[in-house]
Amino acid sequence: MDRIAVIGGAELRGEIPISGAKNSAIKLMAASLLTDEPLRLTNMPRLADTRFLGKLLNRLGTTVEEHDGPDGPETVLQTKEIVSAIAPHELVREMRASFNVLGPLLARSRQAKVSLPGGDPIGARPLDFHLNAFAELGATIDINGGYVFAQAPRGLKGGHIVFPSISVGATEHILLAAVLARGETLIENAACEPEIVDLADCLNAMGARVEGAGTSTIKINGVPRLHGAAHAVVPDRIEAGTYAVAVAMAGGDVTLTGVRPEHMTAFLERLQAAGVQVDVSQNTIRVRRRPDVRLKAVDVETQPFPGFATDLQAQFMALMTLADGESVIRETIFENRFMHAGELARMGADISVQGGEARVRGVDGLTGAPVAASDVRASVCLVIAGLAARGQTVVEGVHHLDRGFERLEQKLSACGADIRRLTGDEP
Repeated sequence: MDRIAVIGGAELRGEIPISGAKNSAIKLMAASLLTDEPLRLTNMPRLADTRFLGKLLNRLGTTVEEHDGPDGPETVLQTKEIVSAIAPHELVREMRASFNVLGPLLARSRQAKVSLPGGDPIGARPLDFHLNAFAELGATIDINGGYVFAQAPRGLKGGHIVFPSISVGATEHILLAAVLARGETLIENAACEPEIVDLADCLNAMGARVEGAGTSTIKINGVPRLHGAAHAVVPDRIEAGTYAVAVAMAGGDVTLTGVRPEHMTAFLERLQAAGVQVDVSQNTIRVRRRPDVRLKAVDVETQPFPGFATDLQAQFMALMTLADGESVIRETIFENRFMHAGELARMGADISVQGGEARVRGVDGLTGAPVAASDVRASVCLVIAGLAARGQTVVEGVHHLDRGFERLEQKLSACGADIRRLTGDEP
C-alpha cells in the first residue's frame, strides 16, 4: 500500500495549476449515457474516481478515450448503445457517486439495476431523496439483494419534487434523469453548488432545457433526445482551497491559477480572518503568509453553498491547530466527519470533539508522526499538516488521496515541499 512521506519546515513558493473539479467531472461523465453521440469533456482531472467511473461506464456500453488536447486533458465518451443496464456491486462499491448512473439508465433505457453504493465512511447519506424523486417521475422502485431495481416502461414523466433538505447528489441525479422525461419537472429546495450549475450547463449544451440551476428552484422541460457536445469542467474549488491552506500552514507565497474565486467566497473570508494574505483576480488567487506571523483562531460552520464547504472542513481544522487561541468548528452536513481529529492529535494537536462540534486549541507547533487517512479530505489534511510539522510525517491510506487530488506530490514539490510517495516496503 502506498504512503506519502512529508518532511515539514519548507516554505511554499511558486504557482499551482488547479485541475477540473472531481465532484463535477464524475457527474458529467454519467451524462454521456443520455445520448448516442460523443461528449467531449475538457479540463478533466485524472483521478482514481474518474477511472473507477470509466470502468463502470465501459461495462454499460460507453467508450472512454483520454487525450491531451489543445485545451489540456480531455475525455471523450460515447454510448452508441446501452449494452447493459446493470451496474454491479464490484464496481459501484468503489465510489458512491457511481450510483448516479441509475438516473441516466432509467431515462434512456427505461430500466436499471444498480447496486447500493459504498463510499467514504463520513456519515449517513440516505438514498431516499433519490428514490422518492424517481417515483415522483413515474418509476417503480424495488430494493432487493443489495440492488435497486427501477423501471419506467412508458418512460419518465415530469413531476414536482420538493427535497426535505438540501442534497447535492440527489439534485444532480434528478437532473440527469428529468432532462429526458415527458413534460416539466420542478425541483424545489435544490442544491445551489457550482457543480450543479456546471452539470446544467453541460446538459443544456447537449440540448436539454434546464433553467434556474444555482438557485433553490430548478425547472426542467424534458426533450425527446440529447446530442453530443463539448464542455469544460469547472475548476475544483476544493483543490484550490486545499492548496491555499497548505500555503497558510507552511508559510510562503503561492499563486493558484485557473480558479473561480467567486465559488470560494466563504472560505476565503475565513482564511483572511485567520491572518492569511489573499489577493484575488479574475482566475487566480495569491496566498501569502510569513511563517513568523502567528495565525488567528476563527470559528467555522459548514453549510451548503454559498456557505463554508464541508469538503474543506478537515483542511481548515489542520490550519487551526497552529492558530493563537481556540476555534470552534461545527460540521452540519455529515455527522461523522471528524475522524481526522484523532490523527491530528497524534501530531500534537489539541482537539476535543463532542457531537458535531470540534474545539481546536492552537499549539506552538506540530510534530511529524505516522498517521492514517479515513477519507479523501482527511487524507490531504494530514499531508498539509505534515508540511508545517517538525520532522517526518508518513500518511497511510493514500488511495483515498488519489481519489480526489491529481498529482498532489508533484504540485507541492514544484513549490518547494519535501514530499514523496513511498511504495511497498520502502522506508
